[in-house]
Parts: sequence; structure tokens; C-alpha cells
Amino acid sequence: MDSLHNKIDFAVIINVARANPNGDPLNGNRPRTDYDGYGEISDVCLKRKLRDRLQESEQAIFVQSDDRKNDGMKSLKDRAISTLGSNMFGNRADKDKTAKAACAKWFDVRAFGQVFAFGGENADASGVSIPIRGPVTLQSAVSIEPVSVSSMQITKSVSGEGDGTKRGSDTMGMKHRVDKGVYVAFGSMNPQLAERTGFSDKDAEIIKGLLPKLFENDASSARPEGSMTVLKVIWWRHDCKAGQYSSAKVHGSLKVAPDGTYSLTNLPKLVSEELDGF
Repeated sequence: MDSLHNKIDFAVIINVARANPNGDPLNGNRPRTDYDGYGEISDVCLKRKLRDRLQESEQAIFVQSDDRKNDGMKSLKDRAISTLGSNMFGNRADKDKTAKAACAKWFDVRAFGQVFAFGGENADASGVSIPIRGPVTLQSAVSIEPVSVSSMQITKSVSGEGDGTKRGSDTMGMKHRVDKGVYVAFGSMNPQLAERTGFSDKDAEIIKGLLPKLFENDASSARPEGSMTVLKVIWWRHDCKAGQYSSAKVHGSLKVAPDGTYSLTNLPKLVSEELDGF
């Protein structure tokens, strides 16, 4: 299969309405914000959602979430060894061969990369570490302006512990949300790295088709249905592998207003495509 022919940059404009787009477990699960009050959705969170959409479209995914496993494997090590064989991860394994096989098998490995770092089964085995650098990068989403975080105290009607005769600390809790915010995430696809993993133009088209659906089938108590939506996906295709502009210049050509409207600066020889959210 041919690898990616042209460099690609993209942007995702996200609308948040009365939802917690990405809670910070070190801060009481409050929505992530920086020191200036701008909201953030981590790149890890966005990749998780993209992996879930890819899995729903029947693509083979290596890093599966616990609630979406479709193979019964208890760990990444179990999935890797049961699929490719233990000989591919021994201390005498051909790392290039293992990397090539992993990229051919799993979409997210050839797109985002992966580090296969498994310890040995016994004292005589040194284990293996196989790094794979992926061609697709996805940055954290940042809000256009500082966000307002609201909090409410909640209670449970039944105690989770104790004899049930009185309310305990486990019946009390807090929920946090962003009342309103528009976030933008940028990403790129690098043809030089795609040559090493086998990431193709077809793979890029699959991602392009799923980005507008990033938050579909992702509802929860913190993110009710319709509270997280993709307003627009901007897709730029360069005319060569290296790209005729830097990603910084391409991303900077997009200006987004707090209400989600946007404008694009025309860059000659750069083909842009605008996709509506799902």
C-alpha cells in the first residue's frame, strides 16, 4: 500500500454547552483550564475519542478503552502477544519486523505511533522496547476565550457504605461544567513518517470522515447528548510531501471568533476543504 503522498494540516472547531469536556482528576475533576482561565481538552482525550470512532467503524485498534474492548484482552501486552506472537516481543526479536507487523495490524499504531515496552517473564528475560513514531499529531484543544466553570453539589439517595441509617461522606459530591465555550484543536499528518508506518491516503480520508463525528456515541453524565459538538473541520492539503508552508503558518491562517464563526486567509497552492459537524 502506498503511503501518504502530501502533507496535511487540519483543525477542529468544537462547541461546548453546559458540559465537562475533559475533567482534571488532580483538581476534583473540574474542567481543565490553564492559569489564564482558557479551557483545554488534552490531546490524549481527543485521541481516545478518535480511537473509539475508528473502532466503531470496524478499524482494528490497539489501545482500546476498558468499556469498549472487543477481544477480551486484559492488557496491551496480552493483545500484542496474542495477535502477533510472543516471538515478536522477545529480547531477540527483530524490532523492525515487529513494528511493521504492528502497523499493518492496528490503525492507531500506524497513525499515532506506539511504544511496545514489555518486561520479561522471568529473570533471564530482559524484555523489549519497540518505539514507533506515528505521522499523525493532534494538539490539545484550547478555548477561544477564558471559560466560566460552574459547580453544583450533588447527593446520592443511598449510601454506598455503612448501615444506611445516616448519610455518609460517600453520598455527597460535586459536578462541574463549562457553561459555554468554543475550542479549537489543530493537527498534522507527516508523509515522511507515514512512509515508515504505512499510513496511507486512504487512512487519512478515514480520519477526515470521522473528525466531524468526534463526539457521537460519547455521551455521559458529564457530557449529555448534544452538549459537545463539532462545528467545523478545516482540512488543508499541501501540494508536496514537505509542504509549501509550515504548519504554524497554516494553522495561523484560521481565525475563530468566540461564537464559533471563522475566517480563512488564502494561501496559494494550498487546497482547503471545510466539513460541517455531524
